Amino acid sequence: MFKQITAINDKWTQESLEMQITDRDNRYFGGVCDPLSGVAWPNHTGTAQYIAAWAAALCNPQSQYYRDPALLQQLHQAADFMLRFQHEDGTISPGWTNYHSPPDTAFVVVGLANIYTLLEQQAWEPAGAVQEKIGMFLQRALPAMLTGGVHTPNHRWVLTAALGSLYRIFGENGLKRRAEEWLQEGMDITPDGEWTERSNGIYNTVSDIMLYYAAQDLNRPELLEPVRQNLRMMKYLVHPDGEVVTDYSGRQDFGSVFSLADYYLCYKLMAELDGDAEFAALAELAGRSVIHPGSLPNQIMLGFLLYPQLQSAAVQPGELPDQYRKVINGAFNRRELLDRMGHDGYGGPVRHSKQHTEFGAPVARVRRGSTSVSVMTEASSLFSLRHGKARLLGVQLASSFEPGLIAMDSLVETEAGFLLESTGEKGYYGTIPADKLPSLSGLPASPWYLLPHGERPLTHSQVSKVSVEVSEHSGGWDLHLTSPSPADVLTQIVLLFGSEGILEGEALTPVPGMTEASFWKSGKLRYSSGGDWMELEHGSHEHHLAEIRGMSYPDGCQKVIVTLITPLDYTLRISLS
Repeated sequence: MFKQITAINDKWTQESLEMQITDRDNRYFGGVCDPLSGVAWPNHTGTAQYIAAWAAALCNPQSQYYRDPALLQQLHQAADFMLRFQHEDGTISPGWTNYHSPPDTAFVVVGLANIYTLLEQQAWEPAGAVQEKIGMFLQRALPAMLTGGVHTPNHRWVLTAALGSLYRIFGENGLKRRAEEWLQEGMDITPDGEWTERSNGIYNTVSDIMLYYAAQDLNRPELLEPVRQNLRMMKYLVHPDGEVVTDYSGRQDFGSVFSLADYYLCYKLMAELDGDAEFAALAELAGRSVIHPGSLPNQIMLGFLLYPQLQSAAVQPGELPDQYRKVINGAFNRRELLDRMGHDGYGGPVRHSKQHTEFGAPVARVRRGSTSVSVMTEASSLFSLRHGKARLLGVQLASSFEPGLIAMDSLVETEAGFLLESTGEKGYYGTIPADKLPSLSGLPASPWYLLPHGERPLTHSQVSKVSVEVSEHSGGWDLHLTSPSPADVLTQIVLLFGSEGILEGEALTPVPGMTEASFWKSGKLRYSSGGDWMELEHGSHEHHLAEIRGMSYPDGCQKVIVTLITPLDYTLRISLS
């Protein structure tokens, strides 16, 4: 793998060198041009990640760029760019959001601190000036790291790792104390290993590697326990082709294609640290997807050079399961935590982020060789199925009751499969008691937004309960939907298929005004891709409404819409090739 990563890092170095801005009159001189915006940025997925690749190439004896003077000169220019684009308060701005951002600076600090340590270990005199510039950036970042705040849950562990990295280099006790302040908030992970953001494609890897570094630099080995929990959970969240399950993510990786590649470094480190055959097997699986050296702080080439024990591959990989039925967070008492919101100071407003109340919601995973199934709560899809190359990306449920998407509230494992339920309540709001009305004297109007709406009594409340029994049969899966009341609620099932496959069915008719969408009015339909297929039974067209208000219909896939009216008693049968 070392040779493979060396080749990948060299190729990426060559390509990125051509993207560096060399016009000295350009304000972004020395930075590496972002292909999307055409501008150079100093963040961890911008110029800073190229600095890591270049530094690793210069320090790797197997690289074609080992101690190359021309590359060293370009690295100097990139380091100068980083110093110019570091604000007076020590922070950086990614450019498209988060201006003067402590957490975005922390990502860079962790990566540059690793580069600083690598150059220090090399004791290569020509690189000394670059090391000094990196050290200057880190020194100037100290005040922001000591005082800066966050937006998202994972940002806390990024800042903690940055503080630990700086403590390793500068030894200032205030850095350690600030890290302890973040750590005293406690770990936001379930016993089954799921982080708050449920982001299997991106932010799991951030929290995991950052806590690895923090455990190392702050001498806090207990911080590795949540890392182990998440890394073990992930063996159940990979499709047979190596794609990671992102169907229920709370972040921007939702529904996008990600592999285990960014887990590779952490799996390798933990496999060697623990002598763990399962982690070694997952590292091997992740390594098959690596086509990029990794952004900071998951830069694999840098990791191999900083931790030479990874090159030995002393731990032999074990076997990974391909037959299982696993409920993640099934025993987690999420309701107890949610009930505490609004009491004792819990559940206050979260600005520029969200509360992530879906944290700990149960998810079921079933694997049968080349067939991979996800059953999800608190997500925009309740079911997804991969069968070889045939992909049912999601099954969405929507109605005119709320109106919009119906997300499942609960999941219970049954002998045949799983029972999902969702309960919604909607009513009307009466008059505000006179003694609760605000004084409007002297005002030109009585605006709606100044009225205390929380004082209005609820009237005519209606409750809608939807149940979905997901069960496995000898040839595939059944989804049985029931919803007894209220009557005459317009409902739809939206089946999302991969755009690469072929849909066939006599009762499929295009939906006017909606791209790649069809009504499925009756009978059967077949979806096939690459020799694999799934056949679905029981099309229905009880109403003609294609788009329900409040519902979002994703692009980039084939949408098949089944329309129903309550009371519901409907079964969707899926048979597999």
